[in-house]
Amino acid sequence: MYQKTLGIPENHTFTQTDTKWAERKGQDTDTYWYDEIDENNNIVAKYIVKDSTCIYPPQKRTIQYEKLSPDGNYIKSGSINPKDI
Repeated sequence: MYQKTLGIPENHTFTQTDTKWAERKGQDTDTYWYDEIDENNNIVAKYIVKDSTCIYPPQKRTIQYEKLSPDGNYIKSGSINPKDI
């Protein structure tokens, strides 16, 4: 779902490895963990994507991500426009 938006090359696999759901203080947050795997079957990056929606009107949605190295070191983070996915 997020592969194109995050700029994952088409020849890489974007595999979901875990999911967590939480509701807290009026926010419904889905957290997804992904591995980016290259054509040689090596993990080249890991991603944590948090997709959060307010449960009260107007139900604003935000999507944020973190990109990590295969050993878990921070590379970058940012926001994704929900309209782009």
